[in-house]
Amino acid sequence: MASVVQEQTVKITINGIEIDVPKNELIVESVKRLGLEVPIFCYHPRMKPVGMCRMCLVEVGFKQPDGSVRMMPKPQAACTLPASDGMVITTDSEQIHKDRKGVLEFLLINHPLDCPICDRGGECPLQNNTLAYGPSTSRFVEIKRHLPKAYPLSKYVTLDLERCIQCGRCVRFTEEISGDSQLAFRFRGAAMQPSTYQLTDFESKFSGNVIEICPVGALTSSRYRFRARPWDLETKPGICTVTPCGTNVWFDYRAGKFVRINGRTNEEVNEEWTADRCKFGHDFYNAEDRLTAPNKRNGDGFVRVGWGDALGEVVKTFEAAGTKGAILLGANLSNEAYFATQKLFRNVFNSPNIDARMTENAVSSADSVEAKLGVAAVSTPISALESQDAVLIFGTSLADEQPMSFLRVRKGWYQNGMKVVVAHHSPTDADSFAHVVLNYEPGTEAKLAAGLAGALGVSGAKSSLSDTARATGVSESALAQAVEVLKSGSRTILTTHALDESASGRTATHVLAGLAASAGIGFNHMALHANSQGAIEMGALPDSGVNTASVASGKNTKQILEACVSGEITALWLVGCDVLNEYPDRALVEKALENVETLVVADFRATETASYASLILPMALPAEQDGTYTSSERRVQRMKQILPAPGEAKPVWRIMTEAYLRAKPGVPSFNPAEIMNEIAAEHGGFAGAKYDVLPESGHLLPTRPGLALKSDVLTGVLGSL
Repeated sequence: MASVVQEQTVKITINGIEIDVPKNELIVESVKRLGLEVPIFCYHPRMKPVGMCRMCLVEVGFKQPDGSVRMMPKPQAACTLPASDGMVITTDSEQIHKDRKGVLEFLLINHPLDCPICDRGGECPLQNNTLAYGPSTSRFVEIKRHLPKAYPLSKYVTLDLERCIQCGRCVRFTEEISGDSQLAFRFRGAAMQPSTYQLTDFESKFSGNVIEICPVGALTSSRYRFRARPWDLETKPGICTVTPCGTNVWFDYRAGKFVRINGRTNEEVNEEWTADRCKFGHDFYNAEDRLTAPNKRNGDGFVRVGWGDALGEVVKTFEAAGTKGAILLGANLSNEAYFATQKLFRNVFNSPNIDARMTENAVSSADSVEAKLGVAAVSTPISALESQDAVLIFGTSLADEQPMSFLRVRKGWYQNGMKVVVAHHSPTDADSFAHVVLNYEPGTEAKLAAGLAGALGVSGAKSSLSDTARATGVSESALAQAVEVLKSGSRTILTTHALDESASGRTATHVLAGLAASAGIGFNHMALHANSQGAIEMGALPDSGVNTASVASGKNTKQILEACVSGEITALWLVGCDVLNEYPDRALVEKALENVETLVVADFRATETASYASLILPMALPAEQDGTYTSSERRVQRMKQILPAPGEAKPVWRIMTEAYLRAKPGVPSFNPAEIMNEIAAEHGGFAGAKYDVLPESGHLLPTRPGLALKSDVLTGVLGSL
């Protein structure tokens, strides 16, 4: 049995209290163990310490053999001082109070007194530290510096140069965390300022994080400026339903209206970071054209109707249509909504025509890596990516499609020396830190995957590196480097459903899954949208095995639209999806909407698609209801209701439940918790997602039982190449 590695500790004394702490732990962190505080500006626990602001000064000494304490002649910065045995720390003395006042007085010399108009007012560390540790009055009577106000760094971030205290947090974030290095300091002294190269736009995909980590009001949100004060806001925890990572956020609202998104700490998912499309992508809650009541077509317009009449007509239409009825679902509905929907269609309307994928090349359930090859689609949690020895990113722009996975991979490279191999047909953000980049010709994904499999010893793979180089356009030396990196250690292959858009990509997915299972490598084939994984788990697919005892396999999105054109589908229900603008083939969608006899649209606003509808139903958005969502790493998290739904809008799970009750009277599910209990009864892996036991950090679904690599199938796939 391997011995457990014990962390080496040292004994230090803080304000007269002895405490054991890990050796070399920064004193600013050691102090927190006693519930004490050392004020900071430049220090951030997720970035390297730099000791720029000197706000965290403490008195330091060392115990001598005779029991005396020899003090260092000058105070030390707690953010750069590692703990060592016998160290004596004083954080609260007359000298330290004087030093802190001096630091703050220097910072405030050039800092404008515009707290009444600053967006950071009320949640500003400089404000708080000045009140707690600063001088009561200012001795500075000279004219302060004046610099450009409200300079737009980008469409999201506004810079106020006068307020900058030169802590360097924003610059260090772009260098250490996001990796784009778009910000740097220009000039010296009081003129020093964060800026982009040649004053171009700050185009980082993670730029919004610098707003939150700025300890003053120098960097503010262009979307939030002058909209509210912190004491005006109500804040509740939420889950991002724009990206597929399950990012944890704080949802700020005022008078029932969404105001802003801030990152919320979850060490298992996003640490505390957000992607820009998460932080700035929730303005749809305040859409002016929100639907508030059911509407029925009357000639060229619509008339308001009651929910009873609307649902009665829906049930009557789809019961009569049977297998000629179909439903298409958006990608950000809750697990409970997906489950209730597929249950209604399969058990009541007897139709298997259900799909939640806006893609022309949908992979059938039988062709998934789990069904075809017996390999788990996701095996490595996001939090474990940073501890891998090597990662292969294949066929995906990770920063765009899986932003939190991207940050974890980059962290593993930056802090732990992880080696990264990137395989893609075009440049990606991960190229900047990759050990080797394999730029293959489009359409040769399968050949490249087979070549890597052969070089790593997978049985049945015939391609040599030289053959692979000729077939893909990748140099043989680059292939050899990639193989060397992937030969040993803890490794994971990362790809997404975007790879499945082509026949070659789908084959590559199968080869990579087989390679991973054969070589003991982790494999993540991740969904692209907020709850696409939830739709898969809940059976919101045409050929899902959930509740299909009496129903055959149905049509996918493309087939449904084509059947609407031909008249084979007579009733179509769209829920939370603007098909005209989301499906790639707009011409096909237009023909389908024009030809289908009955079109029911359930959405939160009057979309372009809704203009074709026979009946429009108002739908509540995720933050306006209680529900759970399954991220791309198969983590189930709950979002409680934050905002009231406008007018008569209802959650999708309730719409489907009420329709089910009209068709088959009985005891309904009164809340989403009861639906989750039903889900857990059918899917044992969701037992840990029941509302009364679901952890705050979420429930990671276990690997489906009975999975084992089907070597013969893998051999057949490789043989076809």
